[in-house]
Amino acid sequence: MPTTHHRLRPFAAAVALLSCVAATPAATAAERPGPPAPAADCALPGRTGWTDEGHDTDRDQFQPSTGTRRVLTLFVDFPDAPATDSTDTYAAQLAPAADWMRTASHGRSRLAISPLHRWIRMPADSTSYGFARGLTFETHEKYVRDAITAADPYADLSRYDMVYVVPPRAAAAIPFSPTYLYDPATPGVSADGSRLKWAVTFGQDLWHWGPEVAVHETGHTFGLPDLYAFTGATHRYAGGWDVMGNIAGAAPQFLGWHSWKLGWIRDHQVACLPAAGHRTVRLTPVERPGGTKIAVLRTGETTAYVAESRRAEGHDSAACSTGVLIYKVDSATPTGEGPVRIMSGAPAATPPTGCGPLDLAAHAPGQTFTDPDTGVRIEVLAGGRAGDVVRLGRS
Repeated sequence: MPTTHHRLRPFAAAVALLSCVAATPAATAAERPGPPAPAADCALPGRTGWTDEGHDTDRDQFQPSTGTRRVLTLFVDFPDAPATDSTDTYAAQLAPAADWMRTASHGRSRLAISPLHRWIRMPADSTSYGFARGLTFETHEKYVRDAITAADPYADLSRYDMVYVVPPRAAAAIPFSPTYLYDPATPGVSADGSRLKWAVTFGQDLWHWGPEVAVHETGHTFGLPDLYAFTGATHRYAGGWDVMGNIAGAAPQFLGWHSWKLGWIRDHQVACLPAAGHRTVRLTPVERPGGTKIAVLRTGETTAYVAESRRAEGHDSAACSTGVLIYKVDSATPTGEGPVRIMSGAPAATPPTGCGPLDLAAHAPGQTFTDPDTGVRIEVLAGGRAGDVVRLGRS
């Protein structure tokens, strides 16, 4: 869900072996004169004041994205939509999100999800909370506050970093799942002597998207923006790459750029070309731990091109294409307006059933991407089971 300080928008309906190329001279050369540039030279500053692609994430506004995050799940029902079933089914629907996040982060981010197994009655009808009329920050915060106040007798909220709030399936008036990010300029929501800064309030789309919606919304609490479009064709920017775009996409593993922003890959796993020159990089698929994960060509104060290797494994087992994914990042572009834009390696291809046009975007060996406006050139030199080799150039 897109989030703002004052308003939440509705949820949009949302191989030859590499050893065979080891002898290729270009595959081992760092072709820029002198030592390679440090990764920090390709990190971009955020310019939106909210969720964006910048590396200078405000860690007061957004929660840490590494380590263990303690999550309390509250099950709430309403006078006009009482629960008639067990909380066990709801908890089971969310539980896989913990393993999903751990796998996606290669163990660097863990969700310790603790369900409070009882239905907690909200003080007002489900229809009173404004979801159907266009949810504002104020009405969403009231919803969170009511849930926390009702749960306070049964749990010590100070023990948790964030809260998941889950309604019964009878609550049709709560259709979608926005993220609550606190506003430090307001009194906000407090309980047990602790301020609640982050929450995800689930709706009926939980039963459509599954646990990945929890991963997507929790990603916002880490500072990640939405990659889908708020207007027009929903998935025209990023297709099914990255769970921050199409939650049900064929290749939902977080982009390497996001993994770097979140601290899941380290600076030594980033190959940076911050100015004119050339550099050849061997990339290890982002679905696996270890190795160099992304090659970045910086093109401006807030812009860069990124190349990464993608394979049909892990969370991407259903990927519609594999090879080198190339995309443009702009940390000054707001959430929902295309802060990441995938460059297609097969723009004329007809996608098969279950795939969108951008899902076929991966580049194969022998393909080259160029941007005449910035002088960027990315050549895919080789590929195989172990990853891909790319040659970066900028004139």
